[in-house]
Amino acid sequence: MPDKPSDLVQGTLDMLILKTLALEPMHGYGISVRIEQMSKGVFRLNAGSLFLAIQRLERDGLIDGEWKATENSRRAKYYALTDQGRKRLSSETREWGRQVAAIARILEAS
Repeated sequence: MPDKPSDLVQGTLDMLILKTLALEPMHGYGISVRIEQMSKGVFRLNAGSLFLAIQRLERDGLIDGEWKATENSRRAKYYALTDQGRKRLSSETREWGRQVAAIARILEAS
């Protein structure tokens, strides 16, 4: 029986969106699909949570949105990382690594 999708740890959705957009600009649905693919199905984003996170990141100046035609000739807002977003991604990635290492040490304690 396959594992069920997991909820994201509080506060990680923004970081995952920023990382996804660091790879290439994309629209909201593309972000959702890419995160699901990269996590091998562990994370499936709720559309409402994704929308709110994108709004927050755009409001905070971490991403910019621009309306463009999609691959199937529909209009969608494509998001790209700003310089400020790249800096935030870098700092959050370092902090996340520090926290994961600390959790691993605790779980390995005997």
